[in-house]
Amino acid sequence: MIIGVCQITLHLPGSHSLKDKRQVIKSVIARVRNQFEVAIAEVDEQDLWQIAKLGVTCVSNSKQHAHEILEHVQQYIETSRPDVILSDIDIEIMNW
Repeated sequence: MIIGVCQITLHLPGSHSLKDKRQVIKSVIARVRNQFEVAIAEVDEQDLWQIAKLGVTCVSNSKQHAHEILEHVQQYIETSRPDVILSDIDIEIMNW
C-alpha cells in the first residue's frame, strides 16, 4: 500500500477576516474532495486571516499514481481559485 501525503500552504490576499478565510477554505476543500476523492483538511494556521495549511492524503498501489493525484490536486487549486496563491507545497510518498 502506498500513501501519498501533501501539505499545501495557501496565501489568501483577499481575506480580511477569519470568516472570509473559512469561506474560501471550505469551498476549496469541498471541491477537491468531490473532484479527487482524497482526504483533505485544514491542518495548521487556523487563527491567521491570510494563511492556510491544508493536508491532503491519498492511498494507491503505485508511487507514481499517488504522486500524480497530489500534483493534480495542486494544479486544480491553482486553476480553480486564481484568488489563492500556493506558496509552499511538500509532497511525500510512503510505503506502508
